Amino acid sequence: MNQDLIFDAELIQRYDTAGPRYTSYPTAVQFTDQFGEAQYRAALAQSQAQGGPISLYFHIPFCDTVCYYCACNKIVTKDRSRSAPYLTLLEKEMDLVAREVSKERIVDQLHWGGGTPTFLNHAEMTRLMDSTRRHFSLRDDDTGEYSIEIDPREADAAGIKLLRQLGFNRISLGVQDFDPAVQKAVNRIQSAEETFAVLDAARNEGFHSVSMDLIYGLPLQTVDSFLKTLDRVLETRPDRLSMFNYAHMPTRFKPQRRINEADMPAPAQKLAILQASIDHLTAAGYVFIGMDHFALPDDSLAVAQRQGSLHRNFQGYTTHAECDLLAFGVSSISQVAGCTSQNVKDMEPYAAALEAGRLPIERGLCMSKDDEIRRAVIMELICQFSLDYTKFSAEHGINFTDYFADALPRLQPMIADGLIEMDASGIRVLPRGRLLIRNVCMPFDRYLGGDKVQRFSKVI
Repeated sequence: MNQDLIFDAELIQRYDTAGPRYTSYPTAVQFTDQFGEAQYRAALAQSQAQGGPISLYFHIPFCDTVCYYCACNKIVTKDRSRSAPYLTLLEKEMDLVAREVSKERIVDQLHWGGGTPTFLNHAEMTRLMDSTRRHFSLRDDDTGEYSIEIDPREADAAGIKLLRQLGFNRISLGVQDFDPAVQKAVNRIQSAEETFAVLDAARNEGFHSVSMDLIYGLPLQTVDSFLKTLDRVLETRPDRLSMFNYAHMPTRFKPQRRINEADMPAPAQKLAILQASIDHLTAAGYVFIGMDHFALPDDSLAVAQRQGSLHRNFQGYTTHAECDLLAFGVSSISQVAGCTSQNVKDMEPYAAALEAGRLPIERGLCMSKDDEIRRAVIMELICQFSLDYTKFSAEHGINFTDYFADALPRLQPMIADGLIEMDASGIRVLPRGRLLIRNVCMPFDRYLGGDKVQRFSKVI
């Protein structure tokens, strides 16, 4: 497939509206408290009847310091004693869920996110992985996709060695920006030296893939300053690179209120940073995977996209076929047998539910047949950038053009603007439209409309 990308500033400005990131469909906005523990248990029973591999996610919410830009569910504390009782709760949750899941089902994916997973000390990391192995069947041949998010300020060579021994083979390093003024403005002081020391350790230990995360649109960033960070990162040739758009939503995320809005780059400057960064990444040989993700051409993400086997879930793009996702910890989101559910967000009700022997489900939903069809369309477009009507219709028992007679006319302006091409055989996203893939997906989302759109971040 064509993985080229064209940056068209005028089109991007025109299409830069708010919209979902589509890590799920329907999105979390549609979750309802009518979905609870009983519905989740029913979904687990259906999943067990269907069988197949599974994916596990563990949310470690603790952070030593607060990064002002952060929109994650987190607990900022310097009290390291808080993690051990939390691991006990995770073990209780695993025990309740594992009773419903056969150990014959292999864990193809595992991910620790946060917060800061490396807030845990070495003994606690070992404890959590040992407990996971007791409850579920992890692969021992290094073929699973077992990943962890790393704050380089909370890791060293010994810690990276331990993580590799525990079975992790993919690592994601938070960088954001190396400029000292930007770091001070967002309260994340992190040197390039300590970051690259962790990256080198990961490579020395044989991690399959090293990814680095940057954020553009932070206060005091300029084109020149951000490119200096990007150039330093590119010198290390990470396998994957994520370049996230900072979404400033201080009414929703309290830490963001500590950012001086006068220091924020203007929209035109933010676009200039993005354009210059894409030019740099392209010149360095990276291909655009989708949304904010780039990878080297021989990385498994890029290969999977060319082969038409790329997938997407709450952890982002993945090479593994879709499998039910069992998530553990406060605020974590599971996707099981066509149902999506979220745990309670706060520690006290999370602990109270588990101490009472209950699963801590707060809200969720089960997809209708229409949801399943629309989700399949969105995932096909957001992963493969194309959709074949005949193939899709056969797979889902519909006539595509009849079923989406309401949505297809809304794509017409995108045809005129050169974002996509559409004919009797299907839809193909063109290089000019790849950055705006969220816009291409939105006409197929039957829930968008009214004030709901404004609950999402801008697409660029």
